[in-house]
Amino acid sequence: MAHRTVSCGPGHPRPGLPDDPRALTLAPTASCPVEITLHALRGRWTTLVIRELLRGPHTFSELEAALPELSAKVLTDRLRQLVEAGVVHRERFAGWPTSVRYRLTERGHALGPVLQALWNWGANG
Repeated sequence: MAHRTVSCGPGHPRPGLPDDPRALTLAPTASCPVEITLHALRGRWTTLVIRELLRGPHTFSELEAALPELSAKVLTDRLRQLVEAGVVHRERFAGWPTSVRYRLTERGHALGPVLQALWNWGANG
């Protein structure tokens, strides 16, 4: 479901009603900050992968162990999606066998308060 944001007008912002010209849109657009955020968080398990990475960098195996009901295929897909969204950094280390670690970018760490706000809203509903 797409979200339509509106504005109260210049100088009269209210929570959820940003004082930004992009908020005057009449239809969802790819440049809408809300849509960008929802796109980055799309898909089941995405928020749980981010939660684990908020605790610190992890290898693929560590993420699998932390989320045992998550299939390797879906974990691969979510990590790829988060890397493409600029939320996660994938770092490959040389050696045998090669090692890959995933960590949140600065943009990814900024999702911590967003997830907390979603939790708070859902817990009070």
